[in-house]
Amino acid sequence: MTTDLSALKDQIERESHHFKALQNEIGKVIVGQSAVIERVLVGLLADGHILLEGVPGLAKTLTFRTLAQTLSARFSRIQFTPDLLPADVVGTTIFNPQSGQFTVKQGPVFANLLLADEINRAPAKVQSALLEAMQERQVTVGDQTFALPEPFLVMATQNPIEQEGTYNLPEAQVDRFMLKVRVDYPTREEEGLIIDRMTRGETPSASAVVQAQDLMRLRSLVPQIYLDEKVKGYILDLVFATRDPEKAKLAKLRPLIAYGASPRASLCLAQASRAYAFLRGRSYVTPDDVKTIGYDVLRHRVAPSYEAEAEDLSSEALLRMLFDGVPVP
Repeated sequence: MTTDLSALKDQIERESHHFKALQNEIGKVIVGQSAVIERVLVGLLADGHILLEGVPGLAKTLTFRTLAQTLSARFSRIQFTPDLLPADVVGTTIFNPQSGQFTVKQGPVFANLLLADEINRAPAKVQSALLEAMQERQVTVGDQTFALPEPFLVMATQNPIEQEGTYNLPEAQVDRFMLKVRVDYPTREEEGLIIDRMTRGETPSASAVVQAQDLMRLRSLVPQIYLDEKVKGYILDLVFATRDPEKAKLAKLRPLIAYGASPRASLCLAQASRAYAFLRGRSYVTPDDVKTIGYDVLRHRVAPSYEAEAEDLSSEALLRMLFDGVPVP
């Protein structure tokens, strides 16, 4: 057993350089935003969909497009609008008058990396069609069901400040995203570098450094990352504290949380923590890994109550209270 753990440790340390190469290549195009890039790579490694939220102009779309350039994988982008139809996403059947038969024309969802730009502009029917693809990794067109290619990852963006012409994502779909990542403004120094880099007349680009088959092999290592019982207990303590704050000695949270996180939160937190440890070149998960990635996993799964909103407390503030109140092993 000791030999197996030692071999795994050596393999993790050896293989993690692939993602360091990805980070370096993405950094040739994207200035700063190291935490965002790291979360995107966590989702890629943990096989979890990612939702980026931020005001326009923060390079959310460019980040995903650059990631696609660094991978030898098929990339599709859909600009979501209120008049979009499910067929525009998954495809449709077309009648061939020469053969007298209907044939299936596959939509842009048949890709390895799907960028759903401004996903909250899509009506309910489109969101429902995308939901099947995200959860079941398959698409139904007419009376036929098609498996999506592997790997398959949905990376979505949404604008949190503009409400006109938007549709709030249903909780069932938001919960399908492993991570919800907040994108903030760059620093003054970073923005100066952005001006220098993007106004030279030649747009920087990234090259492919990881093959799709390499990614699938690296993903298979993630479940082998050691998760100690105490760390697993810490994950459960955090999730259960969102459902029953009094039992966790956080009674002040009871009136502030409308509903807590589901079991999918526990699964995603464990999986994302393992992936985060992998990026750090470690074969084991620490409580700090859980705390670092926990905000992105729980941000969209802990809903503030009306009382919390009246006190101007966001889910971010509630999570700070949660992580400060739950004992770390």
